Amino acid sequence: MIYNEEFETLPREAIRALQVKRLQGVLQRVYHTVGYYKKAFDAAGIKPDDFQAMADMHRLPFTNRKDLRENYPFGLFAVPMSSIVRLHASSGTSGVSTVFGYTRHDIDIWSELMARSLAAAGLTKNDIVHNAYGYGLFTGGLGLHYGAEKIGASVIPMSGGNTKRQIMILQDFGPTAICSTPSYALHLAEEGKAQGVDMKSLKLRVGIFGAEPWSKAICAEIEQAFSITALNIFGLSEVMGPGIAMECLEGRNGMHVFEDHFIVETINPATGEILPEGEEGELVFTTLTKEAFPLIRYRSGDISRLITEPCRCGRSHIRMERVVKRSDDMLIIRGINVFPSQVEAILVAIEGLEPHYQLIVDKAGALDSVELQVEVSEKIFSESGGVKDLQNIERRIVKDMKDYLGISPRVKLVEPNTLQRQAGAFKKVIDKRKF
Repeated sequence: MIYNEEFETLPREAIRALQVKRLQGVLQRVYHTVGYYKKAFDAAGIKPDDFQAMADMHRLPFTNRKDLRENYPFGLFAVPMSSIVRLHASSGTSGVSTVFGYTRHDIDIWSELMARSLAAAGLTKNDIVHNAYGYGLFTGGLGLHYGAEKIGASVIPMSGGNTKRQIMILQDFGPTAICSTPSYALHLAEEGKAQGVDMKSLKLRVGIFGAEPWSKAICAEIEQAFSITALNIFGLSEVMGPGIAMECLEGRNGMHVFEDHFIVETINPATGEILPEGEEGELVFTTLTKEAFPLIRYRSGDISRLITEPCRCGRSHIRMERVVKRSDDMLIIRGINVFPSQVEAILVAIEGLEPHYQLIVDKAGALDSVELQVEVSEKIFSESGGVKDLQNIERRIVKDMKDYLGISPRVKLVEPNTLQRQAGAFKKVIDKRKF
């Protein structure tokens, strides 16, 4: 089913013409309303009028996460706060978090794109959607919620956690679709089995999963556990949230990028050179309809490949393969973006800790597990009150990690020089997960 046939089936030439027209308007607007972009364009020696065709994309400067952090909180907004109706934010300590604003028009567009995504999964007003994405500052929950309401479906706003109750509601309310991170879906399946619940007997027929890397093998495991069709959705909080791209029921081979609202490029992550469509590279997104928080050539850090072959569903928009790799050091833990620099910022603020730690990420069943090993100073061992002081430090780390980053690691305090160094280098992150 296609939600908006007029735009989702536009001929390729018409899509390109629309993109050029819309981007010309965006460039004029950001140049005159966002100080960062005026400086960036001037430094690159380009004016908005210089962009006349898609061949000029390479002349536009990139935007990256560092630029977003340096303009925290509202420095990249292109409208006054009186026009902002919603604020979302990534996790992070002060100065690291990134903040995203939405006008009423932005919310309407987001709802439309999520409606397209749900329609691609075959959902209609006759469906009941169990939404286990997190609500709050995270964009997943509310983004999907508004899309489900847009198509007229009934929404169960579960959010994440409280697994036993989720399983009860899945049984009692009879939802036909489930939306969550893939790891949480597997966790629900495992917990349901432990409770003696036949998860295949639920009324679910389709699941929409994203917010973290997941392989085709995990997809098959989810489908087998629930006896459903598992579809991939792609989003970036910085660009909009979920609903940038969506896998359809007919194709099952890549996610359609909604090109009337976004330009997607693949670049060589080392050189920034634009790659031919079909070559694997870092995804770069430009927003065409965002009012509050437009982004020009935003480097996502996600590695993927664009698929140009026509899809039998009839949608003409280009597709992207599932993302399982990144070009930077960002970790995605249970759908939450975590950078080593954020962990360091928390640890530096706690007296008695050495600047040496290891973050070990693994799988405990279907869910991500995190262990944080931190060296404490010699002073703690020589002057502290013993075990009680160490326990206090441990509790402080756990609390700050939860408060600032939204993750709850197992913390293990170790003596100085305990963590292994190799040739002077120090590996701070060990990711044992297999995607």
